[in-house]
Amino acid sequence: MCKIYVASSWRNEIQNIVVQALQRWGHEVYDFKNPSGRTGFSWAWIDKNWQNWNTKQYREALNHPLAVSGFKSDFNAMEWANICIMVLPCGRSAHTEAGWMKGAGKVVYVLQFSSEEPELMYKIYDGIISSYDELEKMFS
Repeated sequence: MCKIYVASSWRNEIQNIVVQALQRWGHEVYDFKNPSGRTGFSWAWIDKNWQNWNTKQYREALNHPLAVSGFKSDFNAMEWANICIMVLPCGRSAHTEAGWMKGAGKVVYVLQFSSEEPELMYKIYDGIISSYDELEKMFS
């Protein structure tokens, strides 16, 4: 079976459904919200006022031990996986992860269950999956 990195947003409500389905179908799946042996990362753990940081504070926070540990967990999983599924809607981190993985020669799919603004550069990826049934046919 496959080793899959699911890239998405903390706010994406279907991310958990996708992770659970892929696991049920026998794949090893990295879940950034619940990585094995630890919890996911949140900027609020570093500073409750993180949304008001200036650039200097943000740069400094990237070196905080919690940020270093969270990055290491996610990046190690990106190196480990052979497939990335980017679940839309998502933000900058998921797009960065998917782009890095494609650049590293890994297979990347975009999972888009609802209407989203078209993105020309998704053409670099290996496909756009548009339904749960299509996901199941590809990965079950």
